[in-house]
Amino acid sequence: MSSIKNQASSIKDDALDRAKAAQSAGLNPIAALHRAGFKSEWAYLGGFVSIGLSLAAWSGSRARPADDKAQSDRWGIFIGHWASTFFALGIALKQEEK
Repeated sequence: MSSIKNQASSIKDDALDRAKAAQSAGLNPIAALHRAGFKSEWAYLGGFVSIGLSLAAWSGSRARPADDKAQSDRWGIFIGHWASTFFALGIALKQEEK
């Protein structure tokens, strides 16, 4: 029984060592963004801008002929999906700033 616990502890320690080594080797893209000077506020701003661009693309599609409306609507939805990515980056960068 103790050998199983020792093996589990060894595996856990090995995994932690690898995670620390990967982080110190620069494999953490959020830490790399933070070191490059990106701020969480910029990511939040990008999220709100993408929401505004999405609304502009969607409202612009209302004024177009029927042939182009579907493509314009898809473009607005595509831009709208960026917001969640920017907000997630903002949260991750905020955690890195602490």
